[in-house]
Amino acid sequence: MKRWNMRWLFIGLLVSVGVTAGVASPDLTFMSTQMRPITEAEWARTELLPPFTEETGIRVVFLGAEEPELTNRILAEYQAGKGSLDLVGDLHGNFLVYHTALKDLSAELSLLEGLGDRTLAKTFVELGRIDGAQAYIPWMQATYVLVANKKALAYMPGRMATEGLTYDVLLEWAKNVYQATGEKRLGIPAGPRALLHRFLHGYLYPSFTGAQAKKFNSPEAVAMWQYLKELWEYVNPAAPTLDSMDTALLSEEVWIAWDHTARVKTAILERPDDFVVLPAPAGPKGRGVITVLVGLAIPNTSPDPAGAYLLIEYLTRPSTQVTILQGVGFFPVVAEAAGAVPTGGLKVLADGVAVQSAAPDLLVSIIPGGFGARSGEFNKVYLDAFTEIVLRGRPIEDVLARQGALLETLFRETGAPTPVPDVYLP
Repeated sequence: MKRWNMRWLFIGLLVSVGVTAGVASPDLTFMSTQMRPITEAEWARTELLPPFTEETGIRVVFLGAEEPELTNRILAEYQAGKGSLDLVGDLHGNFLVYHTALKDLSAELSLLEGLGDRTLAKTFVELGRIDGAQAYIPWMQATYVLVANKKALAYMPGRMATEGLTYDVLLEWAKNVYQATGEKRLGIPAGPRALLHRFLHGYLYPSFTGAQAKKFNSPEAVAMWQYLKELWEYVNPAAPTLDSMDTALLSEEVWIAWDHTARVKTAILERPDDFVVLPAPAGPKGRGVITVLVGLAIPNTSPDPAGAYLLIEYLTRPSTQVTILQGVGFFPVVAEAAGAVPTGGLKVLADGVAVQSAAPDLLVSIIPGGFGARSGEFNKVYLDAFTEIVLRGRPIEDVLARQGALLETLFRETGAPTPVPDVYLP
């Protein structure tokens, strides 16, 4: 089928179901806060988007932008009632600022789901629904996972299904490994540039309290810190010097490790047959997991919303999702993409991320924002609590009362929005 015929066939379908209307230009302007670095932007222009142009005849102008630039431009075009941006790619937290300037994509979502090869992660779709409208379509994600050397699986309690891992099982598992080998082989990075604070506010806190910050000083939080003190007895003693888990996994200094996917990727790519990627453990309130979720949205003032939908359809195809994973390392949000990833380390990682994203007890945490120049203070509250409670053995209740007051003050003085999942609590 000729390229333009293909485009008009899709547009006719969209109009026939009342999805959208208006075709203004053979070019689309796509602005994104992701793939912004020069090399990634160049990859998007030369590798990602040309097949779309070849197929549809629509040329795409890709613009990488900082978050304030994109936000200000969308709001300015919305207020002017006329815009030049057809499609935007942005993080979940940023959409909360300007979602009223975006088209409701509920009908477009139904159309995508009707294609039969576009099973979008349900939790991500729900996050994209803001104030009753589908503000964005999930596009791609990054996250943190648990990685285990296959040697460690022999010591997992009851040889249970790894998908059902809980924090109690993780503790018993680490203890079993220590008793069998005489080595503390659980790795949680706690070096000066490590992401320990993400483990605390985005994984442990939601899993034990149901919130990242709202129940910082609560009975559930006291139980969580008591658990972490016990777990830390089996964490590798080098942890306070480790910023990432790649090297420790490859040297087998640790057998079980939690970290960002980018910080375990090298180990899995080098020895894909030696490791498994597991969903993060679950606690009493669910499986707390940080998701760096990127979505696609169409501004209300888009000159070509029909063309923008075609680009969304292309960017969420399983094959395109795999291309993105191979090109810039963002993971798919479409279940069918997992089966399209070639064998090797990337498939091991992608399969693990897909299983974690589909967990029925998933409790998504979005990294809190809105602190402006004081964003470092948020992380410091959690890291200071860790130092005081776990490393120095100070009374948990006293530390939580002091650090909790600092956290409340930070939110109040900066006006930062309540993060997910805290916003869902009464």
